[in-house]
Amino acid sequence: MTAPIIVCDPEILGGIPCFRGTRVPFQNLLDYLEAGDSLDKFLEQFPTVTREMAIEALETAADFAAHRAAHQQKAAANLEKAHG
Repeated sequence: MTAPIIVCDPEILGGIPCFRGTRVPFQNLLDYLEAGDSLDKFLEQFPTVTREMAIEALETAADFAAHRAAHQQKAAANLEKAHG
């Protein structure tokens, strides 16, 4: 298993989730993309983050979100069944 691409270290930016080996918060990438900026623009501004790191982080976040959504749907169905 590889080391996580996003890490939380209390010694780095007070524990804000950052790209491994950098002081670049993952939220910065999300903010750039939400604003309509390209991945290339983000990478130009934060050269310590590689394209591979950014893609891996986004894939990890997407997997987490999908897993969480599935868990919430299952919990809601179980609750409805119990109170149905």
